[in-house]
Amino acid sequence: MGPCNLSGEWGWLETLAGAAQGPAELSADAAWLPAPVPGTVAAAMRAAGRWDDSAPPPLHRHDYWYRLRFAGSGGRQLRFNGLATLAEVWLNGVLVLTTRHMFAAHQVEVQLVGENTLHLCFRALHPWLRKQRAQVRWKPRMIVPPTLRAVRTTLLGHMPGWCPPVHAVGPWRDIELLDPASTDALHGVRADVSTQLEGADGVIALRLHFPGPAPAQARCRAVDASGEVRGNLERMSEHVLAGTLRVAQARRWWPHTHGEPALYRVEARLGGQTLHCAQVGFRTIEEDREGEPGAFALRVNGERVFCRGACVSSHDLPGLADTDEAVGRWLRLARDAGMNMVRVSGVTCYPGEAFYRQCDELGLMVWQDFMFANFDYGADLDASRGLMEDATCEVGQWLQSTRAHPAIAVLCGGSEAEQQAAMMGTPRGDWRQPLFDELIPALVAAHRPDAIYVRNSPSEGAWPFQPDTGITHYYGVGAYQRPLPDARLANVRFTSECLAFANVPCARTLNENGLTQPLHDPRWKARVPRDAGAAWDFEDIRDFYLRALYEVDPPRLRYERPARYLALSRAVVAEIMTEVFSEWRRVGSTCAGGLVWQLQDLLPGAGWGIVDACGRPKSPWHALRSVWQPLQVLLTDEGLNGLHVHVINETAQPRTVQLTLRCLRDGEAVAVQAQQPLTLQPRESCRIAAAAMLDHFFDFTYAYRFGPPAHDVVLATLQADDDRGAAPLSQAVYLPDRRASALRAPELRGSVECVQGEWWLTVGTRRFARWVHIEDHAFLPEQDWFHLGPGETRRIRLMNESGVGTLAGAIPSGEIYAINADQPASYDA
Repeated sequence: MGPCNLSGEWGWLETLAGAAQGPAELSADAAWLPAPVPGTVAAAMRAAGRWDDSAPPPLHRHDYWYRLRFAGSGGRQLRFNGLATLAEVWLNGVLVLTTRHMFAAHQVEVQLVGENTLHLCFRALHPWLRKQRAQVRWKPRMIVPPTLRAVRTTLLGHMPGWCPPVHAVGPWRDIELLDPASTDALHGVRADVSTQLEGADGVIALRLHFPGPAPAQARCRAVDASGEVRGNLERMSEHVLAGTLRVAQARRWWPHTHGEPALYRVEARLGGQTLHCAQVGFRTIEEDREGEPGAFALRVNGERVFCRGACVSSHDLPGLADTDEAVGRWLRLARDAGMNMVRVSGVTCYPGEAFYRQCDELGLMVWQDFMFANFDYGADLDASRGLMEDATCEVGQWLQSTRAHPAIAVLCGGSEAEQQAAMMGTPRGDWRQPLFDELIPALVAAHRPDAIYVRNSPSEGAWPFQPDTGITHYYGVGAYQRPLPDARLANVRFTSECLAFANVPCARTLNENGLTQPLHDPRWKARVPRDAGAAWDFEDIRDFYLRALYEVDPPRLRYERPARYLALSRAVVAEIMTEVFSEWRRVGSTCAGGLVWQLQDLLPGAGWGIVDACGRPKSPWHALRSVWQPLQVLLTDEGLNGLHVHVINETAQPRTVQLTLRCLRDGEAVAVQAQQPLTLQPRESCRIAAAAMLDHFFDFTYAYRFGPPAHDVVLATLQADDDRGAAPLSQAVYLPDRRASALRAPELRGSVECVQGEWWLTVGTRRFARWVHIEDHAFLPEQDWFHLGPGETRRIRLMNESGVGTLAGAIPSGEIYAINADQPASYDA
């Protein structure tokens, strides 16, 4: 868009709810504080030093006023792209707009008088909600207050135990002042871009909307690394230019795990100036229901894709900032972990343009829920007319504003509305709602026919959350404490939420945030997520698996050996996630996708995130990175059928690799070994019975139990056929005995060196080392939480917090741990 943001020295002021009915009643002596706009009250408080992340003030009890004085005369258009939530707009003492819709943009015609004063008032939400009454068929437990259904606002901050009580209040998106008479050719121009494929060609449809009269015509072009395509825009109406560009043999946009996310820059030439309109990509997204009843998968450009990733909550909970800085590092961490999809859940908030733009560039598909969750939104469109009008405005505006983004793959009506109805005991006939069955799908069909529509997450099946049919939220392994084989027994098709645990951050994050004694500190438990109404939290769930898999007593370990407890807590989550995704990615699996709950923590502590609130990856991030690779080896226990090896090539190139299978006794001696060269065609996977790689019987999984075990570790390694001395391309481990005490000490060692200004750590071991992890006092290891075979070494770059380079004057020093090591190995320069 052309430059037209209303800028200046904004101020803000807090008053008691209802203390001033208009700006004329505000005290002349009031102390206005500087306010960032776009921004929130929380962001303004943070800038003023009045904000505490550990104890956020309840913002819905007061009114908040914003004020800006600016010059200008004549007719203008004021456009507000996001006001949270009960908002009034006063210009020169006159009320020009009232709204109770955080997610909709509003535009009003105004007359400026030279020196102007704009006031925004954000009314206290809680007093207003207490007056709202409506007949509903169920009330969700997790959302407080349940009357929040009556207003269109984010549920972030309203889910105790789920996220901190940070309330969204203020002008959270930009404010524009449009001048229809402006002589600036780019002023206020809004681009509407969409794409489609016609055979091998890509077609770009471009419309430019002008606040004033549109020019007679303009030039446009689409540019990529290989060249450009030019075209013309013609006047379609008083305020609109439109035209198309055809890109012959268009390069396809792919998720980065399967190819290049190719993009084209679309520009228009207006009055000698260049307007950047969008970056677009060409791809097809299809729903694949072939196979057994209940199947659900995605095909991208005709290729079936296993979707993996995480749900995102908020990259900046207090400020809701829409900047490359706010979202960039989180999405890069998602991409670097091997994710190809992120989900924006209906209990969160629509991200800004920067989020979708970076997903396009990084090759991350987006599963986008609309912001409807858990509530009863009505059984009849006419009976809920006001809500449906708000929904039509919100969904329609969002679809139009994001049409250019190829990353947006799945559009979902909302989160857990059907599940909530079913679990609250309402009759089956009340589970479905016309908002999701009629209104939203009609808008999606009109504006984004190139995306898949899912009516709710979860949905389908005898229960809406049934794992073997359609979309599910799978917490069998996890909150419901099912054994690991349930990941197969449940016959999961596609899980848009799964594997929630209280994931322990690294020692540095704990130390920096005063959580060095987490086991006896109430602040620790305050950061552990929990479900409303449950007698347990997600640390209890992690402890359940710690006891079941590692055969330790978590309470006793916690108070007798707290460091050991934390290390095993980190390891067990890494192990669970590796095991479950190995099951879901194996050849023959019914599962076509899994999205972990969640990507990042909102506060430092043992939260759901696989990345902590400081941006440091936790143990499950590293484990998932190893099991989400496009070129991958996996191992699965098939009972009396032995061990199966699965080799996957998702890339567009054929790969020739050497597969090595080693069975180790005492973590060191090779009991048996087999090698097999493999050539995998593009997008090909294969399954090999480990027994077929030997010419004699060997009990890989110790299923037959003829005598004592002959081995304690199975290690499968993929190496490039032309470079077998290099680091493995992929490695998988099977342990017949998972107990934490089952393996001998590995005898780790480490050394560091500086090469061209970068520090590198080399880790070696005599015996198999289980879940090797590194705690450096100054640096972050690029790789962590991995297994290391006997006699192997791993060379690891040590990075600063930004991910590259070195720290001025810093020298690496630290310890290398493994969960089967009695003592860590120290290293320094």
